[in-house]
Amino acid sequence: MSKSVATRCSNRLKAKKTEWEARLRAVDAQEERRKLITLVISLLDITKVGENACNMAVNLVVVNLPEGVKSIGKYAFCNCESLTTISFPTTLTSIADFAFYRCSSLDNADLLHTNLQKLGRGAFASCIELKSMMIPDSLQTLGDYVFADCYKLVPSNINATYNNTVVAYLSSKQN
Repeated sequence: MSKSVATRCSNRLKAKKTEWEARLRAVDAQEERRKLITLVISLLDITKVGENACNMAVNLVVVNLPEGVKSIGKYAFCNCESLTTISFPTTLTSIADFAFYRCSSLDNADLLHTNLQKLGRGAFASCIELKSMMIPDSLQTLGDYVFADCYKLVPSNINATYNNTVVAYLSSKQN
């Protein structure tokens, strides 16, 4: 093998090594950002998560809403495709329209220990991994299409009734 071929191969390997190191740093940075976002949301002294607050935060995985949060605004966590876990405070009373729309990795939503009174239109629509839902007796207003296209959610996995009817707005595509 000539020196120039060996040099080119060596340079390619060095470039690949540098590329992989950069990717690993990016993954580490992404992990740190995710931890930071989780920490910041957990520590903030807030009463409301505003409209579009975390819309399209595709790398957001965990959200711990602190006590004191009373409402979650429209599209607040919409399209958070990696969101798997969210803890709701007991002070929560309202979830606005499409707040968790297309959170495709969310598989459970436990609102049982909240004071939820309003669940807005399409609030959990297209959460395709959602398998169970716990809703408190305090619920007074239920919007249309709350669970539209939640194919894995079946009526037996929803604990609540609303106007004496099992809460289930399931897509017609579900068996």
